[in-house]
Amino acid sequence: MEDQILTLREVAAYLKLAEKTAYRLASEGKLPGFKVGGSWRFKREDLDAWIEKQKDNG
Repeated sequence: MEDQILTLREVAAYLKLAEKTAYRLASEGKLPGFKVGGSWRFKREDLDAWIEKQKDNG
């Protein structure tokens, strides 16, 4: 079973981004994430929905 909650490093790899870029996008509210104890976490289903929305926006 795949992890449903991803770390910033995992999201960067998943989206094929530099970690710094993923952090910046999350900090700017452009990536759907939340903080737990000061560390970013992301739900895989939220990221997948975000990806689909980006595709629709062209």
